[in-house]
Amino acid sequence: MKIYVKVKPNSSQQKIESFGNNRYLIYLKSPAENNLANIELIKMLSKYFGTPPDRIKIKYGLSSKEKILEVI
Repeated sequence: MKIYVKVKPNSSQQKIESFGNNRYLIYLKSPAENNLANIELIKMLSKYFGTPPDRIKIKYGLSSKEKILEVI
């Protein structure tokens, strides 16, 4: 399953907002430095979807705020 994500790093809270059609807005506490935000993103999505973190891959947008991820 492909999901489309817009990330807001350095937020005061962690939360996931769903907009339907596999589109999400995700607020992260981690900064977008040294891959910290991507690591937090994958951890949050693994809890949200109930799947192990190694089954979620960032396909596009590794250094962008807009990403396409694949959940296996």
